[in-house]
Amino acid sequence: MSQLFVCTVGELPDGEARKVEYTPDIALFHCDGEFFAVDDRCSHGNASISEGYLEDNATVECPLHTASFCLRTGRALCLPATDPLKTYPVVVKDGNIYITVSEEQ
Repeated sequence: MSQLFVCTVGELPDGEARKVEYTPDIALFHCDGEFFAVDDRCSHGNASISEGYLEDNATVECPLHTASFCLRTGRALCLPATDPLKTYPVVVKDGNIYITVSEEQ
C-alpha cells in the first residue's frame, strides 16, 4: 500500500470533487467536512463519477445514468447500477490529502 498525494485541504472546497488520474482513475469528494475516494468510472456505464451530483448525505449521482452511490461504502443505491464502486481510504495529514492505493493496481 502507498499513499498518493492529491492536493491540500484548501484546494478542494466542501461540496466539490476532483478526478485523480491514476490507473484506474479515482474520484475524490469533499462532503460535509469529510473526504471520500471511489473509482471514477460508474459501474453501470462509461461516465465519470467526479462529474456527478454530490448530495448532502454522502452520496453521488452519476451524471449520465442517474444511478446513485454511497461514498462511504461504494454501494449502488438505485438502478440502473447494481455493482458497487471500489472505495479507497483517504488520509488527511498536515493539511494534505492522500488516497491509500494498492501498488498491485
